[in-house]
Amino acid sequence: MNRVRELVGASRAYAEGIYGDGIGVAVLDSGVNGRHPDLRGRLVYSYNYLTDSADGEDDCGHGTHICGIIGGTGEASGGRYQGLAPRCHFLSLKVLDRDGNGSSSMLVQALYWLIEHAGEYDVRIVNISAGSTEINGRKRSGLLKAVEDAWDSGLVVCAAAGNQGPARSSITVPGTSPKVITVGASDDSRAVRFPGARKVNYSGRGPTLACVCKPDVTAPGAYIRSCSADFEKKGRSFYTEKSGTSMATPVVSGSLALLLSRNRELTNKQVKLALRSSCLDLGLPRNQQGWGQIWIPELLRGE
Repeated sequence: MNRVRELVGASRAYAEGIYGDGIGVAVLDSGVNGRHPDLRGRLVYSYNYLTDSADGEDDCGHGTHICGIIGGTGEASGGRYQGLAPRCHFLSLKVLDRDGNGSSSMLVQALYWLIEHAGEYDVRIVNISAGSTEINGRKRSGLLKAVEDAWDSGLVVCAAAGNQGPARSSITVPGTSPKVITVGASDDSRAVRFPGARKVNYSGRGPTLACVCKPDVTAPGAYIRSCSADFEKKGRSFYTEKSGTSMATPVVSGSLALLLSRNRELTNKQVKLALRSSCLDLGLPRNQQGWGQIWIPELLRGE
């Protein structure tokens, strides 16, 4: 995360006293270990859609890692691996199991709960670092409708572009929605390890099947060192490395939490416009880089 903060220019926000205060980020993922030193006291709501209970323990490790990127304090590393918005707060809606798998119906349930209750927890941003190429027909339409209803309710929805690149039209659902902010990896030229293989140029490419240019924006996603869910187990570290557009998405979510903490009056449409006009052009095709890599100094300047 020290490398990521430098790559996206986060120090500009901190120099202005902007740390994400008061902004709630809902993380629809595998749960979170709220006992991690970097996340302690930051989790204001947790629910497990797999068991219909409040037990949102992270048995996969994905969700805890995501939260650390968005806004871990870096306490366990002396600040070295601090996330982007270390004073935001989290809602954890567990929709993925120990293997990182879930169903569109659980995502839909979580999204409609958020539409009803976001105001109670000051939620402004929804992070969805999950996607599928398998969803089709009614299920696909239901999930896309849910993310778009969440957007229409005023929430900023950030969704991963997926790791199915470099094929054309390889953006995963719900990142195919034209309304949400779809995030690709700006550094996918680096070979990274996914289950079963090493991959390069993996970040999902557009256009979507509906001929919408995607992704919208990119962020670093390779070898991101962030919070480990199983740090309490003997011999385990406080941090672990993960790669993919799942890691790039919370970089954008955390950056937008900084923007919104500076100006809470911004609508999600205004946030998207500010993002579009402030990215670093990487010189890559539009359907690979979107508007470019997120760049916080310009994002705050153009707000």
